[in-house]
Parts: sequence; C-alpha cells; structure tokens
Amino acid sequence: MMRLPPGFKLITLEKVDSTNNEAKRRAEMGAVSGTIVHASEQTHGRGRRGRQWYSPKGNLYFSLILRLPCSATEGLGISFVSATAMCDALAGIVSPMTEVTVKWPNDILINRRKVSGILLESATGINGTLRWLIVGVGVNVSSFPGETEYPATSLQYEGVIGARPDDVLRAFMRHFKRWFDIWENDGFSSIRTAWLNRATGIGKTIKVRVSGKVFEGEFLDIGDDGSLLVERKTGETISVVTGDVFPSDEI
Repeated sequence: MMRLPPGFKLITLEKVDSTNNEAKRRAEMGAVSGTIVHASEQTHGRGRRGRQWYSPKGNLYFSLILRLPCSATEGLGISFVSATAMCDALAGIVSPMTEVTVKWPNDILINRRKVSGILLESATGINGTLRWLIVGVGVNVSSFPGETEYPATSLQYEGVIGARPDDVLRAFMRHFKRWFDIWENDGFSSIRTAWLNRATGIGKTIKVRVSGKVFEGEFLDIGDDGSLLVERKTGETISVVTGDVFPSDEI
C-alpha cells in the first residue's frame, strides 16, 4: 500500500469518466477531507474550461477532496499550493539541471513544455464558505498528446526512465502537505513568493487570451488574489483573473 502523509486517504480505481467527477460525487456523499481519488484511466478527462485531457493508462490522474473553513476566493490559493508542490515533486524526479517551472495559472512545464495541469472545482454553502474543494491533477508520466495548443511532454520523453504514476503521486503529496501547512499557517503571501520563484515568463513579454481576445504585455507579478498582472505598452497594468498565457512568439 502506498504510504502518504498523515491525514490523507487513497482510493484507487481502474477506470472513471473523470477523477474530479468521482471526487465530487464522493464529496457530496460525505467523503472526509484528505480523500484522494486516483484512477489508472479516464474516459472523459478534462482540464480548465471543459477542455479534454488526454487520459490513457500509464499517466497519473487523481483528485483530492478538501474541506476548508474559508471562502471560495480564499480557496483559490490552493491552486498555487498545488502547482508549487507539483513543481517541487517533479524537480526531484527529473535529471539535475532540468528546467521545471510553473506557468500561470496552474500548469507545470518541463523544458517549457506542459507536463501537468491542475483543475479546481468547489461548492459553497449559504454563507459563502466552502463545502468542499476538489483539486484535480493530471501528469503525463509515460505519454503525451501530439497535437495541443501549448507544447506538451512527458516524464519519459524528458529522460525519466522507470517513473511510475504512484511515485509521482507520493512525491506530490509529500510536498503538498508541506506547502498546505504553510498556507494554513501563514496565508497566501508565502505561497505567492514560492510560486513566483518557480514561475516562467516573469519580466518577459507574453500574450494573454481572455474571452477569445488576445493582448500582449510584460508579465509583472501576481496579485494577492493570484491574478496575473500584465503591463501593456501603453503603461496600463491589467489584472487578469482567468485566461490563457503564451510566450510572445506563439499564437
């Protein structure tokens, strides 16, 4: 049995439509905080904005159920907790000097190609406090799709021989526990600093797509709420809450 940090419970399934859907079902049925739904394969895996997530056997798919005494807005910080944790987990698995970075809002890159994505979903009560928060994670361990909007990769393609999904999950949970404790004790500020230290594109010109429209500017920072701060050539600073980021020479 896989050993996880205290406070986490693993449920492993062979095939589901998506681990997030299964986790949401279990959360509504009363699954405790710290429950992890892990599947070998997803038939309808999805990423942000309902995009399909390539989900064959050999890669890692899991969703973590959390019950947090905070608002949905505060809970968004868990996206950055998760991305920082996955960045650290993969950095410990790949060869030394391999570039592992985070890309706003919640992607992990190896050598500037996407290897992992994170999807948060939540439900709130009448008073606005979270009833549950689901952290859905996918990692390309042995394979990756050939035609994607943003270049993709896998651990195996990047030279990690013999890595197993279980190894990645175990490493992630160890780092997640550490960064989650920091978030609980210190708030988002420490997570923001850690995420920025691992971020790609800071100080560089990027393209941002919001609601189908694209604009260009310099990636300045992220705000206290996790929003992307971009300075346009006019000198105007734009705060982006949701969108897609690309290097300036793409799209």
